[in-house]
Amino acid sequence: MSLKYIEIVPYNPQWPKRYEEEALKIQQLLGNSFKEIHHIGSTAVPGLSAKDHIDIICVVDNLSDSLCLKQLGYIFKGEINVPLRYYYSKNTPDLKVNLHVVTPGHGFIELNLCFRNYLRQNTDARLDYESLKIQLLQDPTSFERSNGGFARYTLRKDIFIKSILKQANFEGITLNFCTHHQEWEHYHHIKKTEIFNRIPLTYNRHHPDLISDHHYHFVMYKGIKIICIAQIEFLDEKVAVLRTLATDAKYKKQGYATHMIKTLEQWIIHQKRSIIKLHAALTAESFYRKLGYIEMDFDDISILKEKIDMGKYLPQLKEIEEIL
Repeated sequence: MSLKYIEIVPYNPQWPKRYEEEALKIQQLLGNSFKEIHHIGSTAVPGLSAKDHIDIICVVDNLSDSLCLKQLGYIFKGEINVPLRYYYSKNTPDLKVNLHVVTPGHGFIELNLCFRNYLRQNTDARLDYESLKIQLLQDPTSFERSNGGFARYTLRKDIFIKSILKQANFEGITLNFCTHHQEWEHYHHIKKTEIFNRIPLTYNRHHPDLISDHHYHFVMYKGIKIICIAQIEFLDEKVAVLRTLATDAKYKKQGYATHMIKTLEQWIIHQKRSIIKLHAALTAESFYRKLGYIEMDFDDISILKEKIDMGKYLPQLKEIEEIL
């Protein structure tokens, strides 16, 4: 739906009831895979004007179990900008829902609950958020897209949300696909500083890999700070390559790189790849061995002069149903 057709309406006391009714249907359909469910977003904040859409996070044992939600009229939209978050939408005359499905421990849960709870508890923040949304919808430039394809409406809201998370002392770990301008700036900075400057090589911010369909770029947040970045390439239907894994100097040796690579392995499994390969710097060999990586043939160009080729066999998921 075009942002030009977004309408902010006064808070509706029926929104919590609509959520409860829909949450029960979702829980009953998911059965044993269901873990927990939460009402998030503006309609979950009493007194806050919002779009007439119910936002829900549902936590399940396995992401693929949620594909049955099509039986309730949900349309699967993929991960969008959050790895290992299945996004669904439902749009009927009686109910409009944005449904986010994740597994236990996903950082998306804590982030959204933190933001929701802060607005519930702070009237000034709630009024500021409402005022911002109304102001943006009255500004024609809010509908222009830039900085990675996001509308200014979305980017301005993102700035506000981060300011609230900072006030709430949010320090959770979240992983995003590198998408908008600010994320790309941090991505380039960490990659250049922690990899290319140390080799040393000239870093190319416009390398073809950055826009290739076979390459995926990730940023990991601690709170609202990007502290770690990664690049994955899919060589074929079986093999994924870890091209980049780098942590900001202030956050090294604190377990963040380990957290990121374990999350990326889960994401790669969900993309139906069974092997991950990499060129490891000699100084990083012990790090990868602790994570189960072994020496593995990998005849491929590397920017490292001294390296060890390593890899790991990943467990396989049951076949994921296609629901296009």
